[in-house]
Amino acid sequence: MKTIKIRLLFLSLLFIFSCSSDDDATTPPNPDPDPVVIDNPDQDIDQYLWQALNAAYLYKEDVADLANNRFSSNTELFQFLEDFNSPNETFNALLSKRNLTINGEQFPVDPFSFFISDYTIFEQGQQGISLNNGMEFGLIRVGSTNNVLGYITLVHPGTSAETGGLERGMYFDAIDGAKLTINTDFNAVFAPNSYSLDLVSYNGTDITPLNETVSISKEEYTENPIYESKTIEYQGQKIGYLMYNDFRFPFDEQLNSSFANFSADGITDLVLDLRYNPGGRVSSAIILASLISGQSTDDVFSRELWNPELQAQFEASTPERLVNNFVDQTLDGTPLNTLSLSRVIVLTTDRSASASELVINGLEPYLDVVQIGQTTSGKYQASITLYDSEGFGREGANPDHTIAIQPLVLQSANADGVTDYAAGLFPDIEYTELDRVFSGQNLGQIGDPDEAFLNVALEYIANGNLPSKTKSTLSLGNKIDWDAESNSPTYQKMYLDIEKYKDVFTKNILE
Repeated sequence: MKTIKIRLLFLSLLFIFSCSSDDDATTPPNPDPDPVVIDNPDQDIDQYLWQALNAAYLYKEDVADLANNRFSSNTELFQFLEDFNSPNETFNALLSKRNLTINGEQFPVDPFSFFISDYTIFEQGQQGISLNNGMEFGLIRVGSTNNVLGYITLVHPGTSAETGGLERGMYFDAIDGAKLTINTDFNAVFAPNSYSLDLVSYNGTDITPLNETVSISKEEYTENPIYESKTIEYQGQKIGYLMYNDFRFPFDEQLNSSFANFSADGITDLVLDLRYNPGGRVSSAIILASLISGQSTDDVFSRELWNPELQAQFEASTPERLVNNFVDQTLDGTPLNTLSLSRVIVLTTDRSASASELVINGLEPYLDVVQIGQTTSGKYQASITLYDSEGFGREGANPDHTIAIQPLVLQSANADGVTDYAAGLFPDIEYTELDRVFSGQNLGQIGDPDEAFLNVALEYIANGNLPSKTKSTLSLGNKIDWDAESNSPTYQKMYLDIEKYKDVFTKNILE
């Protein structure tokens, strides 16, 4: 049994991040004169969940049950928590249900905070380590039928998918012999560590079996987010191309080396391919933006907006911590190989999210950002991993369970104050590779100048040409709204750097 201690945050939290900064002065319920003894492990966890959200949640003001004066005693708080059947239910009940209205359309203010049942697996994923078969794909509905096709977008090197001969642009219609339909439980069929794909060809109308089955299996794999980095000579111009699929600190030095190569090659333009990039670590986003622009370290990349309590405390004590400036070196102290470009071409889809959008928005005040593709996801907030410990940090986490939470704690704004882009960042030039998927055309290989999506950017740079308006009415309507990467720890997330706040957050404990 455990004696409950109410935790008061003054400026508190150790964390692994999601998009920006936080500071807080909360007043939790006054403790009863006598300690309350809890013999329900879930209620003990529920108490931690309430305290963590009360301390740091960005939308705390929206949730009456998180107010500092909501409960007059520990006993009243515990009675409230008893109404929930599980910690996950408790967590979801304490999140904001408010919507934003943008151009007459409703967007939930918080579709991104999430519950972590095993933080050890989550932490590995943040480092790019996961069980992975190496195949990234999307799903489409075939015409007005119930049939569903999978189409491969990327195959990662050194994985089972590569060994099995899978390539970008291939189609499949069955998993372990079972045909995919709109009624398929996609979470279930793609969950096993091993499964087989039935490959087919597709011409936009007819599906033809290839009588070829490929078996793939998930193995522990560390993904390099720099999928392709090269200099392309196109119509007499040297153009840098970077497909960057996640913002991860362990690869910052390699990212810097890529830009050294771009500089040595004398590129005049850069195509930054973020079409499959769901986000990641903020510090890596700042480094990438700095490499592109070469802005002064006095220039503001982004500003952080926390909940009103924490915002007020930061502004009163350390306002400089609310500002993220451009940088001139990596976190390891290596000077950046900046390009100082006046323009960057960015390729996006609806999968481009979070830290990807942070880079686009952060660069907008300083250079010409030409966005080609689809409207981005619309995530302008960052989150932090909060553990069941006295400071909500990883050190000292309760050994009795592996539960943690990843709530939104701040939203970001660029130097011009632009934020709240819940509807996404809109492209300057519309393009979708889904047209080729639906018509059965070759998607092309990543980094090849003839690959259709990249070629739109190259033609724009070289000749100022814009793609013809060929977007089909089926492309978006028949795309299955399910993403195999949605369970990834870095999916549509921004992570905060713990070192930036390590010396700021302290916590008072009331017995």
